[in-house]
Amino acid sequence: MTDTTAFAIRPLGNPQLHSIVPLRIVIPGGEGHLGRFLARRFSTQGHLVTTLTRNLSYVATAERMSASNPNLWKTAIWDGGSLGSWVGTLEHVDVVINLAGRSVDCRYTAANRADILRSRVESTAILNKAIQSLRIPPRLWLNASTATIYRHSFDRDMDECSGELGGNEPDTPESWRFSIEVARRWEDSFFALDTPATRKIALRSAMVMSVEAGGVFEVLLRLVRNGLGGTWGSGRQYMSWIHEEDFLRAVECLIGQEEIEGTVNLAAPSPLPNKQFLSHLRKAWGTSIGLPSTEWMLELGAFFLRTETELLLKSRRVIPGVLLNHGFKFCFPQWPEAASDLVRRWKMKGVIGAADEFVRNCQEATIERAS
Repeated sequence: MTDTTAFAIRPLGNPQLHSIVPLRIVIPGGEGHLGRFLARRFSTQGHLVTTLTRNLSYVATAERMSASNPNLWKTAIWDGGSLGSWVGTLEHVDVVINLAGRSVDCRYTAANRADILRSRVESTAILNKAIQSLRIPPRLWLNASTATIYRHSFDRDMDECSGELGGNEPDTPESWRFSIEVARRWEDSFFALDTPATRKIALRSAMVMSVEAGGVFEVLLRLVRNGLGGTWGSGRQYMSWIHEEDFLRAVECLIGQEEIEGTVNLAAPSPLPNKQFLSHLRKAWGTSIGLPSTEWMLELGAFFLRTETELLLKSRRVIPGVLLNHGFKFCFPQWPEAASDLVRRWKMKGVIGAADEFVRNCQEATIERAS
């Protein structure tokens, strides 16, 4: 029995990891939104987590936090492009989860395009070389990819087996093809080298809906709260999504299910059109008001927000065929229930944050009076 399979797996429904033997997990690009999310999840379960970052200030902050809380994960420096001392952190680990890559939430200028592509392809290629050089390589390598690799689709769902990759649609803007090129070359880099001792899975993830700061749900909810959560464009474009808890549980499932490899869609089984998606989110918030946005309005808004309308208008109709075929049961398969849970927890987070701030203010006032 390997270290990975030493975890008891629930045989039907919801395979999850249980802390019998701690897994050793390394997360390149772990300082980002999803990286922190995964690092916190695994470290609080008792696993031994190390994140790799290019940001020296992030390492210093992480070291201060670890000093006060030894249960937090460790952080090490890498450059994402060349072999170095960081390679030693991969020796004899159980799982690598590579999330490295510049954010696509920006204008697609020539410089940004080059950076987006290079940061993904080069970091993946150097990890391939590093893993090939190890005496005892990782048992599993999960590499980020994106559900946007599939074509702009209104007519049918896209799963891993029958889904059609995008890039040649006649009815889409030329600028949309860049994200397809990035996704293809990212996965090509991932699968380019053979790693016989390391199982590989490319995570074609949809939008992860999380109450954590910095995520897409925060942006969507801000629009709804300000009366701007109406239909985008025609409202026909499908939105693929996954609740944060199901995202984490799906990653745990992939770690435990050793027969799974290749590409896996991380998405809820119920994508729905933008008009319905935003209607359910408004209902969860408790408002019926949502001003619609035409395509020219979205173009203007995207320009000032320094992002691209592809993120808003491309129809992503992705379903998780592999997960469903392996018995994975979603906690939140439908968006109305997921939206209600996220809004409730977002409100609770605000209440707790306000209470913590009140306590801090009282403590500071007490100290000031005492002095």
